[in-house]
Amino acid sequence: MTKQGKYRYLALMLRGIAMNSDKTGRIVWHDLFTADAHLSQSFYERVAGWSYLVEHATNFAWGGGEGDYILSVLSNEAGAGIVEPNMPHLRGWVPYVEVDDVDQAAERCVGLCGRVVKPPFEVPGVGRNCLLCDPNGAFVGICFSRHAFPAPTKQFGPEVYLSQSNDYPDDFYDELFGWKRQTESNRDDVTHSIMRADANVGLNHTAVVDPWSPIWVPSVRVGKFAHALDQVLEMNGEIVSQQKCKFEKHDIALIRETNGTYSYLLDQQENGTG
Repeated sequence: MTKQGKYRYLALMLRGIAMNSDKTGRIVWHDLFTADAHLSQSFYERVAGWSYLVEHATNFAWGGGEGDYILSVLSNEAGAGIVEPNMPHLRGWVPYVEVDDVDQAAERCVGLCGRVVKPPFEVPGVGRNCLLCDPNGAFVGICFSRHAFPAPTKQFGPEVYLSQSNDYPDDFYDELFGWKRQTESNRDDVTHSIMRADANVGLNHTAVVDPWSPIWVPSVRVGKFAHALDQVLEMNGEIVSQQKCKFEKHDIALIRETNGTYSYLLDQQENGTG
């Protein structure tokens, strides 16, 4: 490598460090693992107005060999992928949190009573990823991005840790990501904010759903809330509950899509934390 090439490489590395420091500890991506990707595409196209791009991989990380990866797009921003995985136990939404070192975070996960489901792997042109399982059984991804795109905010609001009891693994998420659950004095309150420094990264909500709980569930931003709920029913989905989100100050509804996957619908489509 020439001296000029070395300087250019160093500049790119420093740029990458600065770029990632702005995203560290934030949810920067989602994957939806579903048995019928086309059905999920149709559902969120109708309910949330998403469009899609398809990328063909010759060595697909979630299926091996060649495969298509479906990118969901809203207002020229890609924020999620829809995947038909080859792991039968993996279904539903998985958020990815930016970390400084994927391999180190994976090691720390095991020491915090979590589990590495898919060891760290490279995604060409994207970065390094890994899939974890927290002590309660909820899937969460970690990643180190090697691209200049900011964390997407147009499709999703705060993530929700949905469980049937007030059993949130505080130490696990605090040690890995610096996330702290804000428990209020009112113990009957079933919703708590999850903060990183002064930023709201998510919510912890107690609700009875099904044996898949606890799970991380995204809040999907929709521009016309009543219309979106109508579309859920027209697509043979289910509205599980509806309430006012005290942190976002908007209506929010827990829904179950046609494939059985849970998500929240959030009544707004402005930029926010993600």
